[in-house]
Amino acid sequence: MGTVPQPIRRKLVVVGDGACGKTCLLIVFRNDEFPEVYIPTVFENYVADIEVDGKQVELALWDTAGQEDYDRLRPLSYGTYETDVLLVCFAIDNRDSFLNVADKWVPEIKNYCPKAPFLLVGNKKDLRTDKARRKELAEMKEEVISTEEGLEMAKKVGANAYIECSAKTREGVRDVFESATRAALQKKKQKTTGCCVLM
Repeated sequence: MGTVPQPIRRKLVVVGDGACGKTCLLIVFRNDEFPEVYIPTVFENYVADIEVDGKQVELALWDTAGQEDYDRLRPLSYGTYETDVLLVCFAIDNRDSFLNVADKWVPEIKNYCPKAPFLLVGNKKDLRTDKARRKELAEMKEEVISTEEGLEMAKKVGANAYIECSAKTREGVRDVFESATRAALQKKKQKTTGCCVLM
């Protein structure tokens, strides 16, 4: 009689400015429903199952608060070496959230999780073609973040990948979590296939 294989467990932490779409992304992935009301997150924790490349993975999803008020609390989510992969998120219609990727979020995760791979995620992709939102931005002399800018930022900060998605339309949501899970599995593989020299 064979033994039941242990489930593969990985921890994913999501960071980014407040209101950039982190919680919606997680809820749509986990529950397949878009929350219509914005409630700022202090700290949330979910579990979701995902199959990637024939492997069943139990993904612990850690949502974090992006607001500055929680800067001292957020590092508790990282658990230094317990985090397997991170999503660094920004909103495609919010340039400040985009600039904070390099100014705040990547330095923070590299400080607390130096070995963990991370993906750069452009949320709210649907707003790139939303006429009303583009008009609002134009009135403020701003514009949406282009795909090219996202790719350049990912390269600049050393992200494993750049993915755009829309929790509202579901476009790209699954890609985000499949790519993140692959990165987390690769990280563990590299960790366990290392060698040591005995003297």
